[in-house]
Amino acid sequence: MYDNNFEICDMPLSLKSNRTRVERFLADSGLRLEDVDYYAAVTDDDGNIIAGGGLQGNVIKCIAVGEAARETGLSNKLISHLIGMATQHGHHTIKVYTKPDNRNVFESMGFKVIAAAPKAILMENGVKGIGAYTDYLLHSRGDRPDGAAAIVMNANPFTLGHRYLVAQAAQQASTLYVIVVREDRSIFSYAERLAMIQAGCEDFDNVVVIEGSDYAISELTFPTYFLKQVTDATDTHITLDLDLFARHIAPALGVTTRYVGSEPTDQLTARYNELMQQQLPQHGIQVNTVERLVLDGQPVSASRMRQALEGGSFIQADALVPQTTVPYLIAHLASDALRAELNTTPKPGLVDRHDNGAHRDMDLGLMSRSIQALHPYFVQLALYGYSCGEIFEVPDAQRVRHIGLEAEQAMLKATGGVNTHRGALFAMGLTTLAAAWCTVRDTVVGSKQLRELIIQVAGQFAPTAGTHGNEAVNAHRVTGALDLAKGGYEQLFSTWLPAYRALLADDASTARHRLLLLIMSQLDDTNVIHRVGFDQAQQVKSEARALLDDYSTAGMEAMNRDFIARNISPGGSADMVALTVFIHAILN
Repeated sequence: MYDNNFEICDMPLSLKSNRTRVERFLADSGLRLEDVDYYAAVTDDDGNIIAGGGLQGNVIKCIAVGEAARETGLSNKLISHLIGMATQHGHHTIKVYTKPDNRNVFESMGFKVIAAAPKAILMENGVKGIGAYTDYLLHSRGDRPDGAAAIVMNANPFTLGHRYLVAQAAQQASTLYVIVVREDRSIFSYAERLAMIQAGCEDFDNVVVIEGSDYAISELTFPTYFLKQVTDATDTHITLDLDLFARHIAPALGVTTRYVGSEPTDQLTARYNELMQQQLPQHGIQVNTVERLVLDGQPVSASRMRQALEGGSFIQADALVPQTTVPYLIAHLASDALRAELNTTPKPGLVDRHDNGAHRDMDLGLMSRSIQALHPYFVQLALYGYSCGEIFEVPDAQRVRHIGLEAEQAMLKATGGVNTHRGALFAMGLTTLAAAWCTVRDTVVGSKQLRELIIQVAGQFAPTAGTHGNEAVNAHRVTGALDLAKGGYEQLFSTWLPAYRALLADDASTARHRLLLLIMSQLDDTNVIHRVGFDQAQQVKSEARALLDDYSTAGMEAMNRDFIARNISPGGSADMVALTVFIHAILN
C-alpha cells in the first residue's frame, strides 16, 4: 500500500543508471522506452520506481503505474504533472498515444479520442488541436465543392515521379489537394519540401498544396514510418493515420478520392497502400493507384535520387527531378561538402572528430551547428542564382552580399560569436549561386560556364578591409580569397579537382586527407600567415608536400600534434577542400 505523500521527481535519462531503471520498470508493464525529452517518476522508500511517464515535445509517452500502486491515483497525478511541464515549455495542446484500456483515465483528464485503432488510440487536449487544423483546411478549401481528391506526400525531395503522380491525379480530379508531410527527420527539411512541392505544382490550375501538421503521417501519428520496419505496431500506426485522415482531414476538404503511387520496392509503403485500399473505402473514400513513372528501366523514387546525391553525382540526381527542385539539391551538396571536410579525420591543426586542432574556441559540435545555420542561406543563394539564370541575368553582387551578411549573422548567432565558416561561406555561397544559374542554361553543368559566372559575380566585389586575410594579402602580395574567386578558382579546376578524382580512384578512404595536403603544399593560406607569419607558412607548405609524398595516417596524426603546439591551422586550405568536394559533385 502507498499513501499520497509521494514526490514526483525528474529522472534524467542521460544517466545510464536512470535509463536502466526506467527501461526495467517499463518492461515489467510490457512497454519499451522511446525517445523522450523528459521523464518523471515516483519511487517507493526503497528507491523502486512505482510510476513514471515521459514527454517528447507535447506528446506524453511511456506512462505506466506499477501493479501494486494502480489504485492510488498516481496515474492522474503523473499526467497532471506532465501536462504542467509541457505547458511550461509553451505547448498548449497535449497528445498521448496509448492503449484503448487507458481511455477512461485520460478522458477524466480532459483528453478526447481523435483517432482509433484496435490496439491503440490517439488522444489530445488543449485549445489548438485537430480543430485548429481542420479550420485551416476549411479556409484553404474555400467554396470548392465536395468530390475532391488528395495526395499525401513526403517528397524527400520532390522528384519527377511525384510530379507525374500529381499530373495523373490532376487530370481526373476537379480539385486535387497535395498534403505535405510535416517532419524534420528527412534529409530535406519540411520548409524545403513544402517549397519544392509548391514550385513543382504551380502550373496546375486545380492543384492546391496544403501545409502538413501532426495529423498526416507525422512522427506523432506514425513513428515507425521512419524506422522502415513492418510489424504489428506498424499496422496500428497506419490504421491510426488512416482513421485521422478519414475522420477529420477528408471531410474538411471534401475529399472522396485518394491517389497513391504504386510501390514496387519499399515494403513499408506497400503495406501502407494495402491497408489504405482496405480501410478508406469503409469511410466512403475511393483509393486510386497510379503506376510509378519509369526512367531508364527503373521506377523514379526519392530514394533513388538520394542515392545519387550520396554518391556525389549531381548529374544523376538532376535527371530525376523537375528543374524547380534543382536549387535545393545544389544547396544540399554545398552543406554536405562542408560536413565532409569537417568529418575528415585526422587533420593537422583543424577541428575534426578526434580533437579541436589548434583551436580553443571551436569543436565538432560548434562547427556542425555553424553548417546547419548556413544551410538555409545556401538555399537562398541557389534560388537566386536559378531565378537569374531563367532570365539570363548576371546575379547582382549587392543582393548576394546581403544574403551573405544575413548568413554570417546566423552563423555567429549559432556559434556564440565564433567565426567558424566566414571564408567557406564566401567560396561555397558564390559557387552555389553559379551552379544553380548554370543548371537553367545547360543540360549538364560544365567547368567553363561555372568558372565564367563565378568570375563575373566575384568581379563585382571590392576587397574587405580590416580582415586578417586582407592584411596578409597587402603585406605579402599573396592571393587572397577574393582574388581566388576573381580568377575562377583556376588552380582548383586545373590541379586540385583532377588530383582529387585520381585520389578517389586510388583510395577513397584517404582522398580528402591527401587532397588537403596537396592544397596546403600549394596555397598561400592567409590563416596560416596570420597565425605564424609568412616564413613559417612557407615551411608548412614544404612539410605538407613531404607528407603527401610519403602519406600515412600516423604522419597526419604527428603533423596534427605539431601544428597544435605551433598554433597552426590551415583553415583556408580546409575551405578549398570543401569547395573541391562540392564542385566535384556538381560536375560528376
